[in-house]
Amino acid sequence: MYRFLLVFFIGSSLLYSQSQTDLSYYLPQNISYNQSIPTPESVIGHHVGEWHITHDKLLQYMYALANASDRISIEDRGKTFEDRPLLLLTITAPENHENLDNIQRNHIDATESNTSNIEDRPIVVYQGYSIHGNEPSGSNAALLVAYYLAAGEGPEIESLLKNTVILFDPSFNPDGLQRFAYWANTNRGMNLNADPNDREYSEVWPGGRTNHYWFDMNRDWLPVQLPESRARIKTFHKWLPNILTDHHEMGTNSTFFFQPGIPSRTHPLTPKLNQELTKGIANYHAKALDNIGSLYYSEESFDDFYYGKGSTFPDINGGIGILFEQGSSRGHVQESENGLLTFPFTIRNQFTASLSTLNAALGMRKEILEYQYNFFKNARNEASKEGNKAIVFGNHKDASRTYHLAEILNRHQINFHELKNDFTKDGKTFKKGNAFIVPKNQKNTRLINAMFEKRTTFQDSLFYDISAWTFPLAFNLDYTETTTANAGALVNQLKQKEGGVTSKSAYAYLFEWHEYYTPKLLNAILKKGLRAKVSMKQFKSNGKSYDYGTIMIPAKNQDLNSDEVYRVLNNLATESHVTIDAVSTGLNDGIDLGSRNFRAVELPKVALLVGDGMTSYDAGEIWHLLDTRQDIIATKLDTKNFGRADISRYNTIIMVNSYSGLNENNTKKLKSWIEAGGTVIAYRNALRWLNGKELMKIDFKKRNSVVAKNISFEEQGDFRGAQVIGGAIFNTTIDRSHPINFGITTTELPMFRNTTLFINPDKNSYNNPIQYTKNPLLSGYISEENLDSLSASVPLKIGRLGRGRIIGFSDNTNFRAFWYGTNRLLMNAIFFRDEM
Repeated sequence: MYRFLLVFFIGSSLLYSQSQTDLSYYLPQNISYNQSIPTPESVIGHHVGEWHITHDKLLQYMYALANASDRISIEDRGKTFEDRPLLLLTITAPENHENLDNIQRNHIDATESNTSNIEDRPIVVYQGYSIHGNEPSGSNAALLVAYYLAAGEGPEIESLLKNTVILFDPSFNPDGLQRFAYWANTNRGMNLNADPNDREYSEVWPGGRTNHYWFDMNRDWLPVQLPESRARIKTFHKWLPNILTDHHEMGTNSTFFFQPGIPSRTHPLTPKLNQELTKGIANYHAKALDNIGSLYYSEESFDDFYYGKGSTFPDINGGIGILFEQGSSRGHVQESENGLLTFPFTIRNQFTASLSTLNAALGMRKEILEYQYNFFKNARNEASKEGNKAIVFGNHKDASRTYHLAEILNRHQINFHELKNDFTKDGKTFKKGNAFIVPKNQKNTRLINAMFEKRTTFQDSLFYDISAWTFPLAFNLDYTETTTANAGALVNQLKQKEGGVTSKSAYAYLFEWHEYYTPKLLNAILKKGLRAKVSMKQFKSNGKSYDYGTIMIPAKNQDLNSDEVYRVLNNLATESHVTIDAVSTGLNDGIDLGSRNFRAVELPKVALLVGDGMTSYDAGEIWHLLDTRQDIIATKLDTKNFGRADISRYNTIIMVNSYSGLNENNTKKLKSWIEAGGTVIAYRNALRWLNGKELMKIDFKKRNSVVAKNISFEEQGDFRGAQVIGGAIFNTTIDRSHPINFGITTTELPMFRNTTLFINPDKNSYNNPIQYTKNPLLSGYISEENLDSLSASVPLKIGRLGRGRIIGFSDNTNFRAFWYGTNRLLMNAIFFRDEM
C-alpha cells in the first residue's frame, strides 16, 4: 500500500509539473477581456502560479496595467526598510477617475455631516494582500484581480466600477514577500515534489512571514510603528473605506476561512450591525466558493477583538474588516488531508473571494454606506455627551515618550491640544510642553476609547491575539481625565522637543537619564571616546535636583579639548532631543562629582543571538529598537555560527525567548565567557534554559493546578485555552535606586506579559527591584489561577557567575515596538550591567 501511495503522489506531481495553468483556470469565462490590456504572463514571463511572484515582477505588472488602462491610477506611497515601493492602485470607472477628488471629499463629508447621500455615491473597498510574506497566494491572486478589473468587459463589470472605488494594495509586505518567493522558487524542481518533508516547505529562519526587522505587520494597524503601516494608515484615514479585506494563509490541511469569526470574541466597542453585515457579505463568499467546489468554513475560529489587526482595525473606524485564510501549499504543491494542494488552487480561492467581496460591495452598497454614516453619526452623539471631558497624558521628565504617543494619535487623525498651564491631578503632575490633552468630544471618540480604555471583564476567555493594549500604560505615561479648560492650542504640526547643551563648561556636564533617547546620546558620547560616569545616588548641583542614573561627562582629561567636548556634546544632544547642563563645580548637596558613587560606563558591545532556536519576533523587536531608535550596533550572531565566533569582542550577549538554546559545547563556551566578565541578558523561556544548564539558579513558582470539572470533551480546548495569558498588562512596584530602574520617574511600572512563567521573589528585598503587586491586573484577561500565581512574583532575576552576570526577564520589555515604557529596562541592563 505504501509503495502504491508513493507512486501515486510522485506520478501526480509529475503530471502536474507537465501542465500549465493558464488564465482560464482562474478567470470567469462569462465575460470578454480587452486584448489591449497586458496579461500577467506577457509581463512577468510565466503563468500565474507557475512560480511564486517576486515583488519586483509584481510591481512591473502593476505599472504595466496602470499604463494600459484608464481604469487604474497608481501611486508610490513610500518605501519599506529595504527600499521597496509601497504601491497603491486606485481602480474605478474612467469617469470616476476624472472626479476622484470630489468622490473622496463627498465620501468623507458623509462621515462628518447629517447627510448620508447614499443614492449615487460609490462604495469604497480596500483590498490588501499577503501582509505575511510567506502567505503568498494573496499577492499572486492580486495579479489576476488587477487584470480582471482592468481588462474585463461587459455591463456587469462596468456597473461594478461605476459604483465602486477600489483601493488596491497588491503587497502589504514587500520585503517578506520577496524573501519567501526567493525561498520557494530556489527550492522548486522541474518536477514538482509534493512531499511535505521536502526543503521547499520548510523555510530557514526567520522565514518570510515578517518584514525586514522581523515584525508581524498584521499587529501594527493600531500602533503604526512601521513604514509599511504608516503608508496604509494614511490611505485608510484619507478614504475611510467601507470594506477592507486582508488575505492570509493557514495550515496546509485547512480549507478556506472567511469572517465572521467566533461571535463571542468580538470587541464590545464594535457595533453588532458590523457583524451582521459581515455575515451578509459572507453569503457572497459562500456562493462563489460553492460554484468552484471549494471547501470553506466561517464563525468557528479567529476573532475580531484586537484592533491592531487588518481585519479588525476597520471595525472601530466605521468600516467592515474581513479576514480570509487559505490552506497553504507553502510552495508549489503539497500533500494534504484534502488531496494534493496546488499553489494555483490556493490562488484561485483568493481570487474568487476577492471578486465575491466586490460583488457584495455592489449588492449591499446602500446598506453598507448607510451603516458607515450611522456609525459616525452615533459616535458624534456619544461624543457630544462627553461635553468638555478630555484625557491628559504625559511625563514631566520625558518629552520623547509623550511625543511618540501623540505621534500615533496624529497618524489616526485624532485631535489633541497643547497643555495650557502646568497642573496636578490625582497626584500626577502634567507640565506644559511635556503633556497633551485629547478632547473626547470629537469624530474619532470611539477610536480614542479603544486606545485608552482599561478592560478586565470579557464575554469570552479565549483570544486570538492580545487582550489589552492601553497606550498610556504601554508608554508608561501619567494620564487621567480632565476637562478642556486645561487645553491650549490645537496641535497642527507635532514637533519633537529640542535638545542641546545649556552652555560651555570648563568643569563637567550633567544630564538626567529620564528622556527616552538618553541611551542614544550616551552611546554616541562613548563612541566618540569621551569618558562618562553614572550616578548611583541622587544629589543637587547649583540648586537643581538630579536623579539616580544621572550621567556626568568631565570637561577635562578627555582626548578632546574643552572646546571640542562642548561642540561634540551640543551636536549629539541636539540629535537626541536631550538637554545637557553645564556645571562649574563638583561640590554638591549630596554626592560630589568626584565621588565613588559615580561609576564609569563602558561602551556597549552587543551581540544578539538569532537563528534556529530563537524567536524571530523577539529578536527583531530588539534589533529594531537598538538599530533604528538608539543607534546602537548589535551583531546578529547566528546560533549556527556561535561555536566558531570570537565572542570575547562583546561585553553583552542578548538571548531572546528560545525554544532550544545552545548545544553542549556552545553552552560551555558561553559559561566561560560569562565567568570572564560578560553579561547575558535573557528573556522568557531562555530563563528555563539557563536554569536547566545551571548557569543561573531561578526559583520558579509552581503554577496552581487546574482540574476540569463539568467540562465536556468538546469543551476541553476552550478550557485549556482559558489558562493562556495571550497578552495583558500588569502593575509592578519598583525600587528606583536600583540601576535596572534608572530613568523611571514613578514607583510603579506597567508591564506587558504573555507568558505563564512565574518567579518567586528573593528573600532579600533589595534583590527584587521589580515586583508584581498583590493585585496586579491593570487591563486584559488572565484566569483566576494564573492571577494568583502572578501575585507578588517578580519579572526580573539577576545572578552572578564568576566575574560576569546574567540579567533575566520573564516578560518581553520591547513588545511590538510600541511598548516604549519598558524599553528602558533593556537599555539599563546594557549600559549599567556592571552596577547591578
